[in-house]
Amino acid sequence: MGIIANYQYLSDRNLKEMKNFYNEAVEDIEDDKDCNDDIEIQLDMDKMWDALHFVLTGVGKDEAMENNHLSEAVFGVNTIKNSQEYIAYTQKSKVKDIVFALEDFDIEKALENLSMSRFKKANIYPNIWDYEEDADKIREELMTYFQRLRDFYKKILEVNGNVVIIIC
Repeated sequence: MGIIANYQYLSDRNLKEMKNFYNEAVEDIEDDKDCNDDIEIQLDMDKMWDALHFVLTGVGKDEAMENNHLSEAVFGVNTIKNSQEYIAYTQKSKVKDIVFALEDFDIEKALENLSMSRFKKANIYPNIWDYEEDADKIREELMTYFQRLRDFYKKILEVNGNVVIIIC
């Protein structure tokens, strides 16, 4: 079994509860009176999260970039420090910037100029980059995940939600 990434809608109340559970500061969360706990928006990125991050930013998981909206789209803005797994979240105030960055990104151009050897050289997960004959299939898969990620964040923006990201 590999390391997968899952992205989910998170209400203000659930974000506050998660932060309390992990002993994180909660004073920066609005008190949402409407509390849309019943909304279900999620995305399973499977094993291609690091590869998509590499396409978006040119770097892998070990070099995630603060204040880079494309990097934050994959890894979130804030990480939960007291967790065994990678858990991060993005508060609703940052979602619009992520949507704009994803909308402005030219994924076709980025994928067109990308060779499998660059993934391998950068040690990008998963280790599937030895097969140059699979390059078109992998590019197509990355295009699909990019579109799903962009659509996920657009839906989150529409419902004025937060995002939790779990990579395990």
